[in-house]
Amino acid sequence: MKIVLPGGSGQLGIVLTRHFLRANHELVVLSRHPSSGNRATPQPFGDALVRHVKWDGKNVDLHWLKEIDGADIVINLAGRSVNCRYHQANRALIMESRVDSTRAICQAIRQCKSPPRVWLQSSTATIYAHRYDAPNDEFTGIIGGDEPNLEDTWKFSIDVAKAWEAAATEFHLPVTRQVLMRTAMVMSPDADGVFDVLTGLVKKFLGGRNGDGRQYVSWIHEDDFVAAIDQLIADESLEGPVNVASPNPLPNADFMKELRNANGVKFGLPASRWMLEIGARLMKTETELLLKSRRVVPGKLLAAGFGFQFPHWAAACKDLENKLAAEKA
Repeated sequence: MKIVLPGGSGQLGIVLTRHFLRANHELVVLSRHPSSGNRATPQPFGDALVRHVKWDGKNVDLHWLKEIDGADIVINLAGRSVNCRYHQANRALIMESRVDSTRAICQAIRQCKSPPRVWLQSSTATIYAHRYDAPNDEFTGIIGGDEPNLEDTWKFSIDVAKAWEAAATEFHLPVTRQVLMRTAMVMSPDADGVFDVLTGLVKKFLGGRNGDGRQYVSWIHEDDFVAAIDQLIADESLEGPVNVASPNPLPNADFMKELRNANGVKFGLPASRWMLEIGARLMKTETELLLKSRRVVPGKLLAAGFGFQFPHWAAACKDLENKLAAEKA
């Protein structure tokens, strides 16, 4: 298959690139900053090659439109990182990078003579309400934004998710099946990824609970993430919003405990809310990434018969730690 990955140079793009190249698919990454000045020069990825093509993430251009025309699959991962302070300039970049790139892809698909049969569009599990009482699936989950006393930064993240999905569904695409991937944190052993950063904190004895530790953490192991992507591509019954997450989110206190166990660390300094606020400012990020309860479960994937290799965090954590240790050996 020919697969086009707009915004495929980030962590999730790296995870998917590894997976698709092992399966010998033709892979094209659309990037604002290709590693070569030539728009379509093959770039090395391990022992394989992937082509990087320049785009601006906003305007339909013949150079990348011709890559989508005739492709089998488009998986849009484009969007500025949310690991930053949510001041006005960054908010504009976060919102525009997602909405503009999604609209551009939608417009490009409409212009294709041979449109892709599937468009997997990134979204986020953050779209759901902050809650403890019950999990959010695609059928009964509560979309966030109307919670009482909702913090401004949390509301912003939900507004971004809503606008992101709205941009993808502005126009009817008669040939292309569309999936909105409401993805939880993808855990992989890659350097500077979420798992690597959290493991680093644990080894410095800073891996205690965050806040009161009651907030749920939704996550998915990289092996289950790529397997879920394969099923989303193959299963024509799956469309619209799909939660891409483990079926077993767990409270932050338990999540951090299992991470400490996997690293053989018995103690982790807990961080109160005010400590997290100070740390977030120093690290130029937001506490919403740690304190919002993301209790999300994959209702549609489970109903479609998807089997998770790592449904529980304890086993996933041990596997990832073994991989991370092997990579750093």
